[in-house]
Amino acid sequence: MKKEEIKQIIKDNHISYIRLQFTDMLGDIKAVEIPSAKIDDAFDNKIMFDGSSIEGFVRIKEADMYLYPDLDTFLVLPFEEGIARFICDVYTPDGKPFVGDPRFILKKTVSKMQSMGIETLNIGFEPEFYLFKLSPDGKPSLDPTDKASYFDLSPFDGGEEIRAEIALMLEKMNFVVQTSHHEVGPGQNEITFKYSDVLHSCDKVQTFKQVVKVVARRHGYLASFMPKPLQGQAGNGMHTNCSLFDKDGSNMFFDKNDPMHLSLLCRKWICGLLNHCRELALLTNPIVNSYKRLVSGYEAPIYACWSDANRSSLIRIPAVRGLSTRTEMRNVDPCANPYLALAGILAAGLDGIKNTKDDELIAPVKDNLFSLDEETIQKMGIIHLPETLHEAARDFRHSDLLKETLGEHIFYKYLEAKEKEWKEYHTSVSEYELKKYLGR
Repeated sequence: MKKEEIKQIIKDNHISYIRLQFTDMLGDIKAVEIPSAKIDDAFDNKIMFDGSSIEGFVRIKEADMYLYPDLDTFLVLPFEEGIARFICDVYTPDGKPFVGDPRFILKKTVSKMQSMGIETLNIGFEPEFYLFKLSPDGKPSLDPTDKASYFDLSPFDGGEEIRAEIALMLEKMNFVVQTSHHEVGPGQNEITFKYSDVLHSCDKVQTFKQVVKVVARRHGYLASFMPKPLQGQAGNGMHTNCSLFDKDGSNMFFDKNDPMHLSLLCRKWICGLLNHCRELALLTNPIVNSYKRLVSGYEAPIYACWSDANRSSLIRIPAVRGLSTRTEMRNVDPCANPYLALAGILAAGLDGIKNTKDDELIAPVKDNLFSLDEETIQKMGIIHLPETLHEAARDFRHSDLLKETLGEHIFYKYLEAKEKEWKEYHTSVSEYELKKYLGR
């Protein structure tokens, strides 16, 4: 978009304030708001904020940070009257990209991909969320909107009206909504939108989560993207569909001459994801609760393997081919910082493409692994995903690939935050323990 075009939209829509958004290390959206009269200051990259107050950013003596708006992300927010927004990149006072900005880290990894002759990584997210009732005083409960299940309709589906409003709101914001339906768990929902290049898909999923939460609260509900909010029910995933395209617009994962119609490059990409999946888990599954979703019995993957149909595998190849050939990574959850998770996924896939030899290709798995015992799975040479945040942090710590991809600043800041989170959880006494052991 052009600056004059944006100014005209601001005038025509009576915009009073401009929100300059960015994402912190943990994936939370932060913002600075300015009056629309100061739009030229934003265009000139003069809006400053205190970086020392943001998780994973800088020390007090290095506090000043500047917000550089990405003009293509300008959007009038239909859920907040008189407000528009930009998504911004974070820069230092000397005019250089801040090495701890998750969006910059992803852009840097995309540049590496393009240096290898790959033009675009397209991403399609499938985010799931639960809707829980709010009490009269606004406090959240674990009481879902309904007791419905997969693809149920009204009157069983209690979230149909909310999903419809979310979808309409997203369309006003130039999203192309593809599907909207009730998921497996009570009060669980999924809305998907059209894929786009990796950077703008990450921007979109951040906006999506914002819209879902705002609309749900207007109806008296809490929208939760927590990976496993209800014991004994399905967890919230965010399946991540990836496809690589060359400069001519051809899908580099498709090969019409291969029996599975998958290219050698695609198979090497898969090898990279499988070989690095354990160290990636701290990015794709970033909180203590993430690992309560990655258990047997709920269609969430727990084994590092791939298949063209098997939903017990970490990576599935959907049936469509041609331009739509893609890999679906099934362990990612909605609490992931999308920029960091996709930087890691892309780096792992590129490492597979670059370094996997033809005789090292990993064969697909046809068996339903949930039906096999652990000894059989081990004999097949299939490794287990981390079972706790502690395990994931341990594997992450030893990853040279992710240290290079994220840069030392974020790598160690992120690891420190996650090890602190694990310690807080590990040393806390749960309701389960009190009920089971207090009277012994």
